[in-house]
Amino acid sequence: MDLKKISRGLGLFSVALGIAELVAPRQLTRALGVGEHDKLPRGFGARELGPGMALLRSDRPAPWLWARVAGDALDLAALGAAFRRSSRRIAVGAAIAAVAGIGVVDALSARRASQPAGA
Repeated sequence: MDLKKISRGLGLFSVALGIAELVAPRQLTRALGVGEHDKLPRGFGARELGPGMALLRSDRPAPWLWARVAGDALDLAALGAAFRRSSRRIAVGAAIAAVAGIGVVDALSARRASQPAGA
């Protein structure tokens, strides 16, 4: 698949996820069974929007894809902590699986975008 299309898709995904985290943080934390905290998801949402918007505008996606990889690592760390105290471990486990899956796509795309042209 074309790296430009993948980058655009990941950018759209980031923007959508970032907006959801900013607009509905309590619903997200309730769904994960970790109470009604809203500051952390809002911070993650703001962090998600940056690379997302940059991927939609940039002709050089590599740094923004690597930013998504770093965000995935942060998300996995937070979800790991949430898993230990969640009343809904299956939901948190599903979120961990989803983030890990998109993290693989992000990492492979970032690696591909970082390779010299023609490599």
